[in-house]
Amino acid sequence: MDLQDAHGLLLRYLDDVVRLFQKVPGSAILLRYIKSSYQNDPVRSAVELFLFLFFVRYLLAPSYSTQKQNYVKLSDEEIDELVEDWTPEPLVAPQSAFEEAENEKRPVIIGQTGPKVKLSSGRTVTNLASYNFYNFVSNETLKEKAIQTLRTYGVGPCGPPGFYGTQDVHMRTEADIAAFLGTEACIVYAQALSTISSVIPAFSKRGDIIVADKAISYAIRKGIQISRSTVRWYEHNDMVDLERVLANVTKEQAKKPLTRRFIVTEGMFESVGDTVDLPKIIELKHRYKFRLILDETWSFAVLGRTGRGVTEQQNVDAVQVDMIIGSLAGPLCAGGGFCAGSDEIVEHQRISAAAYTFSAALPAMLATTASETLNMLQTSPEHINVLREHTRAMRAQLDPRSDWVHCSGSPENPIMVLVLKPEVVASKALSMDDQTRLLQEVVDETLANGVLIARLKSMPAASNGTPQDKGWQQQPALKVCLTTGLTRKEIEKAGVTIRHAITKIMTKKR
Repeated sequence: MDLQDAHGLLLRYLDDVVRLFQKVPGSAILLRYIKSSYQNDPVRSAVELFLFLFFVRYLLAPSYSTQKQNYVKLSDEEIDELVEDWTPEPLVAPQSAFEEAENEKRPVIIGQTGPKVKLSSGRTVTNLASYNFYNFVSNETLKEKAIQTLRTYGVGPCGPPGFYGTQDVHMRTEADIAAFLGTEACIVYAQALSTISSVIPAFSKRGDIIVADKAISYAIRKGIQISRSTVRWYEHNDMVDLERVLANVTKEQAKKPLTRRFIVTEGMFESVGDTVDLPKIIELKHRYKFRLILDETWSFAVLGRTGRGVTEQQNVDAVQVDMIIGSLAGPLCAGGGFCAGSDEIVEHQRISAAAYTFSAALPAMLATTASETLNMLQTSPEHINVLREHTRAMRAQLDPRSDWVHCSGSPENPIMVLVLKPEVVASKALSMDDQTRLLQEVVDETLANGVLIARLKSMPAASNGTPQDKGWQQQPALKVCLTTGLTRKEIEKAGVTIRHAITKIMTKKR
């Protein structure tokens, strides 16, 4: 067969293929589509041809097993040997010798707490280590109200607030707190610690901006960490540095998509004891268009003429603060926490705050107690006046008279945070660990003389920040909590005991 015959045979085969293809339904439409698409967009036709060939290649490719074992098979003896040699990592770090000694000496209270408590050793000591500021734990009227509520509502609701856990006493407490603070609405949580750590991630998400004080509490840090927001820190209570950070954030975000931006701080700082400059923060918040989350866990029911917190103390309308978070434990002798703000702020949390949505509601007995103690603070302002007199009396015994410590907190703070003076730390070249050990010895010596106080526990370093953001360190400190359950003479006597214990430990030869 010569070349001409082969060419003729190929043409006949092609004609046969074309006739057979034309008999296929829809073949004319497909040919017309290919011709028109090639004329209009030949690149598109080339891409479609490539995808078609890839699809055919994929269908014709040999299958393979996903269960194919591509690892080295070990014998039973080898597996047993590896298991014996394997050591799991510990869930927590081992305790240091200092921590073990501290745990062994930790006092245990037997029976009811109060201004005077009985320890497991059999001794009765003066209790200056609890947040029983107004001695409400010993109030017989509150006890009767609590017992009556317990008999009416039971021990607990046994369900989240959004799932048959809300009772009328919860709604009444929320209304009482909102009216007390002067806000539109309020939401009550079952636990104080988880309130702020749930409020923050309910509003601030990944990509949002949080500007926070470096001295904020552990609970706030956990909330910021859970939110996964971008964090910018400013020096503790430094309004100039805060303005610098806000200006930088505003400049950085000018050409980026709009994000939510928050300032997060405490009304009265747990780790230092001082109060925030709220009017200045309100001014900066409006100037740079940030929202403000204010944690008043330690200032609510303490600061202000009637205990309304730092907003009342510094003459700031509570409506200007976007979210006010507080605790119903401690001073109010109840439990749980709250967030007060606008109706929109509150209703959003009822479906998006983890601690509210997934935790059982606050026991009715504690909700009733919170409402009753709030009413007592409003109707009997002498509670607050007596507490402040006791605070001044204790401060007079410790801060100006001691050569070793000074109080870093606000004069109205019933939790006295006592830190070693800078000149003492410098002269003795004391490290953070040295200060911690010395202050723990002071706690032990004070207890040996009949007064129970505590040491301010340190917290983890700042999270979600750059190395330069983590320069702030909490200084070891003593924590002395005042109460109206003691007389002024007993307060002064306890102050002398604490001062002498500090002097004894600091002058001891080492």
